[in-house]
Amino acid sequence: MSERPDDLERAIEATLFAAEEPMTPESLAGHLGDLAVPDVRQALKALSVHYQGRGIHLVERDRRWHFQTAPDLAHLLRREREQVRRLSRAATEVLAIVAYHEPVSRAEIESIRGVQTSSGTLDVLMEVGWVRVAGRREVPGRPVIYATTAEFLAHFGLSSRRDLPGIDELKAAGLLDPVDDVFDALMGDGEDRVEEDEGGGNSPETDDNKA
Repeated sequence: MSERPDDLERAIEATLFAAEEPMTPESLAGHLGDLAVPDVRQALKALSVHYQGRGIHLVERDRRWHFQTAPDLAHLLRREREQVRRLSRAATEVLAIVAYHEPVSRAEIESIRGVQTSSGTLDVLMEVGWVRVAGRREVPGRPVIYATTAEFLAHFGLSSRRDLPGIDELKAAGLLDPVDDVFDALMGDGEDRVEEDEGGGNSPETDDNKA
């Protein structure tokens, strides 16, 4: 029989259960009465061990903690009519570039891809919650720079960007086209390409919106 959680662990458990968003150890410490952050971190780790093997897990994503359904049970909670939203080739390329090069500007994305990137591509990635505006680069013109989000990490089961897989792993998982060599260049400088983006303009570039 597992040891009963102490009062601090129970307080953290209750707070995270009711929280609308994941919380950092610092925010939990402040919420619970200016507690020592190391004590909160220790309690979080103890709770995460307590929930291992159960129907829900306590996990850390981008330094924020939250409860989530055990991966092997997620299918029980999916709606039958859920539609899988697949990204277009252009959006997938841009997402890969942002993930491996962030923070990155639109001009830098275009330099790596070797083709102009429509604003609609970035809009789609921000709409699904995987890419965010991360500020402006302190250079002439102060271009907007982009980065991935905690939702991106959670969707792909990553604790941090250090856990990002290699190109071969992405292809094996079906995220990238296994027969298209263009993705092999995304973590480097890329090769010059002259074709236009799929869809063009500002229209959302997902398979759901294609004729």
